[in-house]
Amino acid sequence: MFISLIWTIDSKLTIKGLQKEILFLLIPLAFCFLSKMDRNHVDKVLKWFSFGMAGFAVFYFLKAIVRFINSGNKEVFFYHELVTLELNAIYMAVFSSLAMFYFISKKQKTVIDKTGLLILIAFIFLLSSKNIIIVDLVMIVIYYSFFDSISLRAKTIILSTVLIVSITSIIFIKPVRDRFMIEFETIFVDGSLNKTIKENQGPIYNISLKQAWNQDQFQQNDFFPGTAFRLFQIRIFNEMLQEENIFFTGFGLEAAQEKIKNKVREHNLYPNYGDFNFHNEYVQIFAELGIFGFLLVVSMLFISLRKGILNKDFIHIAFSVSMIILFLTESFLSRQRGIIFFIIFYCMFNVPTNFKEQKIEQ
Repeated sequence: MFISLIWTIDSKLTIKGLQKEILFLLIPLAFCFLSKMDRNHVDKVLKWFSFGMAGFAVFYFLKAIVRFINSGNKEVFFYHELVTLELNAIYMAVFSSLAMFYFISKKQKTVIDKTGLLILIAFIFLLSSKNIIIVDLVMIVIYYSFFDSISLRAKTIILSTVLIVSITSIIFIKPVRDRFMIEFETIFVDGSLNKTIKENQGPIYNISLKQAWNQDQFQQNDFFPGTAFRLFQIRIFNEMLQEENIFFTGFGLEAAQEKIKNKVREHNLYPNYGDFNFHNEYVQIFAELGIFGFLLVVSMLFISLRKGILNKDFIHIAFSVSMIILFLTESFLSRQRGIIFFIIFYCMFNVPTNFKEQKIEQ
C-alpha cells in the first residue's frame, strides 16, 4: 500500500488511505510485542466480544421497538433500518456471526449462553444479509456434522430444526423474503418491475445478471440488485484491465474511485452508483495494488484457513471461510471497522502456537 505512492494516479487519496490502512502495520506490530499468547487468551477475548455483540443486539432491538411504537413502521426491525446505514447491516451481521459461532461451539452452555445465542441468531436474520445467512447455515451444518460429539439422533434433530426455522423465516418474514426473491428473480428475468418503490416514484426496473454483464447503455430508472451490481462492478474492472496498464500496479491505494465514476457515466447509470466502490475486496485490491496485492490477500486467507483446518479449530475455520466469502461481495478492508475486525482476529487466530491443547471455555 505504501509503495503504491510511487505510481498512484491520485497521491492525495493514497496518502489519505494510508492514514486509515496504517492499522495493517500497527496492529500486527502490537501483537509482536505482546507476551506469549495461548488459546485461553483468545477464548477470553471471544467470550467478551460475543457477550458484547449480544448486548449490542439487545440495544438495537429495544431501539427498534421504540421507533416502531412512534412510527408504526415495521421496516425498523430489518436490514440497515435496524442498525442504521452508517453502521451497516452487513458489517454488523459479520461481527454477530463470529459471536454466534463462539456460543455454538461451547460444549456446555449455560442459560445465559443459550440466551445470547438465540439473541444473535434472531439479530442476524433480521439484519437480512443474504450471503451471511447462507454462510452461517453452511457453517452450522459443518459444525454439527464434524465437530460436535453429540449423538447422531441429536445432530439430526438440531440440523432439521435449524433448516426448518431458516426456511420458514425466509418464506414468512417479508423483508427477508423480498431480499432473497429479488436476487432469484434477476437470475432469470430481464428488466422486471421493482415492486418495493414508493408510491410517488415512477416505474423502476430491476437489472438482471445477464443485462449487468452484457448491456452497454442503461436508463436512469434502472435498479441494480446486489448481485447484479457486483457483477457489473467486476465487468467494469475487466474493462479497466483491458483499457489501462494496471495489471502489475493498479491505480494506487484508494485511487480507483474516479475510474468507477467514469465507467458509470460511460454506461449511463444513475450517477449515485459512482459513489460505490467495487464491493468486492479481491477486485478492489487488484484495481488499487495490482496482481501482487491481490496475491498477498489471497495468500493470507489461504494460510489462515489452512491453519484452522490443521488445528481442527471450528471458530478459526468459520472466521476464515466468512472472510473468504465476504470478500466476494464487500470491499471489507476499505472501512476502518472492517480493517480492525479482520486484522485483530487474524492475528489472534494465527499467532498462538498451542492449538492442539485448545478447548472452548466450559
